Amino acid sequence: MHPFKLKAEDLEQYFLGLMARGKKSFPDQVMIALLFFASRFYRMGIQFRNWMYDKRVIRNHALGCLVVSIGNLTCGGTGKTPVVEVIARTLSAQGRKVGILSRGYRSKKRSLWFRISQMFAAQKIELPPKVVSDGQNLLLNSDFAGDEPYMLASNLKNVAVLVDKDRVKSGVYAIDHFETDVIILDDGFQYLMLKPHINIVLVDSTDPFGNGHVLPRGILREPIKNIRRADYIFLTKSDGSHKLRHLKNFLRRHNHRAEIIECCHKPRHLVKLGSGEEMPLEKLKGLKVAALSAIARPESFEGFLVQLGADLVLKDHYADHHRYTQQEIIDFINQAKAAGAEYVVTTEKDAVRIPRMDRCDVPIIYLRIQIDILSGQENFDQCISRICFM
Repeated sequence: MHPFKLKAEDLEQYFLGLMARGKKSFPDQVMIALLFFASRFYRMGIQFRNWMYDKRVIRNHALGCLVVSIGNLTCGGTGKTPVVEVIARTLSAQGRKVGILSRGYRSKKRSLWFRISQMFAAQKIELPPKVVSDGQNLLLNSDFAGDEPYMLASNLKNVAVLVDKDRVKSGVYAIDHFETDVIILDDGFQYLMLKPHINIVLVDSTDPFGNGHVLPRGILREPIKNIRRADYIFLTKSDGSHKLRHLKNFLRRHNHRAEIIECCHKPRHLVKLGSGEEMPLEKLKGLKVAALSAIARPESFEGFLVQLGADLVLKDHYADHHRYTQQEIIDFINQAKAAGAEYVVTTEKDAVRIPRMDRCDVPIIYLRIQIDILSGQENFDQCISRICFM
């Protein structure tokens, strides 16, 4: 691990280690017990909040257009961004005016002075949402937008991408300024303030629910039974085998009405960082590469490289959403060079967080991923048709 990593990231890795199976020391066991009790209170709080919305004690908002929520039960790692992209692209190709609303996780906040002045101001300033893309132009970089909204805005034409914690406000803004008629609520399953017409939930078929506990003991944002709110369930990272039969049966017990769609994340091509030059996947065969990533599940990315025939001579991964410094990249490039790597390979999500380098002794390329529907294509088409004709 790099010696200058943020303490918060080290803490995050420590807690992820506690969630994993394996023999634990006595202090770790004490911490696990504390996390378990905290998770019980968190679970009660989440269920009470859901009850308040169900009983209309807290009222959610409806926008004047169709709202599609795409989210998950767990914290990261389901491959949500490529699914959001393929749905937005398909709807846009069918003539719908699509807007994507994101909270912009770990995007750069407004200045400290502005936030303090707002706290004590007699009259609050109502700021508009951050517009990452107006559908024609890319307007913000990944620092201010957040890596996932920036990635979506970079890859999607004719789709507006907006960032704001208040997605009711950003939804109204998208309708008023961009004449949006379909709103995609990115990471919206827990955002109950905005009422969706269609709820799509992603489940990672390789590790569906972690250890089965809610935060902070596990990776679940809410209990598994709440998947009953879903209209469509996407099983991501599927290999198309019959092994998923038990998972499907389990999901059916909690939600008998949702359509289940199996899909996989498939490498599409390589892209050279900086120039944008596309390279075929065959380029990796027999090539000595160094893998660098800061995603929730680095094993799947590194597995892709091995499957494509790359010789993985070095690998390093940081906490999810880590924003690299120039020194970290320089250090890794030097290590890669010493290990004999011909290329540094990273993910598309990481590529937007790597600072510009004037000198790069080992070229950096990233892997572009696409979604393939393995089973349930009719259900997927039905989902798109349902959105288009609502």
